[in-house]
Amino acid sequence: MDDGHTGGCVCGAIRFETSGEPLRVTICHCTWCQRRTGTAFGTEVVFETHQVRFTGAAASRYRHVSDESGRWLDVAFCPTCGSNLGFTLEAAPGLRTLPAGIFDDPAWIRADRHTFRHVWLRSRRDWSDLSDTVEKYERHFRS
Repeated sequence: MDDGHTGGCVCGAIRFETSGEPLRVTICHCTWCQRRTGTAFGTEVVFETHQVRFTGAAASRYRHVSDESGRWLDVAFCPTCGSNLGFTLEAAPGLRTLPAGIFDDPAWIRADRHTFRHVWLRSRRDWSDLSDTVEKYERHFRS
């Protein structure tokens, strides 16, 4: 695949390659993504399905049905290490997401090159802000 990027799960059982540029990067602040990621939001790189090719072990899947819209979302994950491998949505056929953090080198994902969207801001957590009122460290504070 030309002009692509690679990545995979933590244990290496599942790998992927992408081709071409993503459609956008979505940063979702909904409470479901907070539970799914264990943090303040999910950062998903959105591709057309044909732009992503998986290799290695078969992913496991979990279907979540939204309590608000009633539509499904199928989450893929590694059955060995549990790494999140993105999802597909009933509401967006032909698209699939990949979490930004599972790329081998996610430095190519940049707001000055790609469209970034923050969604479900009504559930955004204030504690995820990097304002001047919080301590910030380039490495761990004990380093």
